[in-house]
Amino acid sequence: MKADYLNLIGLAYRARKCSLGEETIVKAIQQKKAKLVLLASDVGPRTRKKIINKCKTYEVPFEIVDDRETLSNAIGKPQRVAVAILDAGFAAKINSLLG
Repeated sequence: MKADYLNLIGLAYRARKCSLGEETIVKAIQQKKAKLVLLASDVGPRTRKKIINKCKTYEVPFEIVDDRETLSNAIGKPQRVAVAILDAGFAAKINSLLG
């Protein structure tokens, strides 16, 4: 189950349906492009608060997932603490696997 959602994150990244980096994710949330935001469980308190507040303000669903190493390995990029999924299909499937 856990590997399934990580595989989907990797697929979404390769399909260019992901946004990485704090500022890019905040911009995607504000422009209503982000359909789901995934935060690593070990993200810093400042980043966590900023992204969660933006998600709540713009009504974008978010999930706290595994640590940054697991999330980074799923997309093949080092030290990533947050990923915004930009495609509704990927977001719905990942959300169903997490829920």
